[in-house]
Amino acid sequence: MTSHPPLPGIAQKLAELVSTVIGEIRPRLIEAALSGDRSESKNLRHTDNFLSDHDLWMHERYRELLTRIIPSYVYASEEADPQVIGDDPDPDLCVLVDPLDTSELAVRALYGYTHVMVYSRSLARPIAAAVGDIFHHLQIYLAARDDSGQDHAVLYTQDGTSRPLRLDRFPPLPEALVTNYLMKPERFQELAQQTRLLEALSQPSQDGASRGRIGVDFGSVSLCHVAAGFSDAMVEFAKGFAVWDLAPGHYILNAAGGVVLDLHGRPIPLDYRFGTVADIGKAMDLRQKFVAASSLPLAQEIVAALKRT
Repeated sequence: MTSHPPLPGIAQKLAELVSTVIGEIRPRLIEAALSGDRSESKNLRHTDNFLSDHDLWMHERYRELLTRIIPSYVYASEEADPQVIGDDPDPDLCVLVDPLDTSELAVRALYGYTHVMVYSRSLARPIAAAVGDIFHHLQIYLAARDDSGQDHAVLYTQDGTSRPLRLDRFPPLPEALVTNYLMKPERFQELAQQTRLLEALSQPSQDGASRGRIGVDFGSVSLCHVAAGFSDAMVEFAKGFAVWDLAPGHYILNAAGGVVLDLHGRPIPLDYRFGTVADIGKAMDLRQKFVAASSLPLAQEIVAALKRT
């Protein structure tokens, strides 16, 4: 797997690890879809979320593979309480994992994503993140911090070719494709009440064409789609995203030159306050509402148009 621009070793290993897990889980999910056996499990940690045996298998598989490339770390997976791995009782690195995002769609072979982020507690920021798309050719969105302290974002295709991500398209709100996680009925209802935002998207462009669009997207990959220029913004104003859904994509979008604001228009920092293992556990219970966009002016337009709930 080649890289452009050059990225540090941990980023390359992370991309290879995520590619390995995708290759292993994809046939299992396709078989689940074709057979109708979705292997649903009772979710004791997040009672309103779908959980399958595939989520749990990926949770264990990630822990196994991560230990081969990072000797000691805090493993902070959506599927379990944070735990210290390795001989160091207080390791610097925390690895945040959402093994299988959109699980209820993944077992239908529709959409499926997987998130991994490596966070340095001493730097109080991420140093590498990978978001994998299980079913599509555009497979891994990757960001990493180089030795000089600069962040870079790259997109890998399934065949291993790469392309740097750097945003260069900045449409105004009436010409933007804005996405939202509107799949659950209560979230769709929240969106329908955002009349000012929908009216702004409906305004004609200077040539009279109506180009504004609202679309559905999911978890961290939604911010990666903004980073790649496939969409222009992602908004979350209902329940808020958990840290494992927001943080990896947040870092990748930041590295590509995009912005993430809270609903008051303030930038959301990359410091997720993972100071201690107890802090990491507390962070797992928090949710963040936000606007992610390709540019600050677009993000500010959306914040101004939102009815805050």
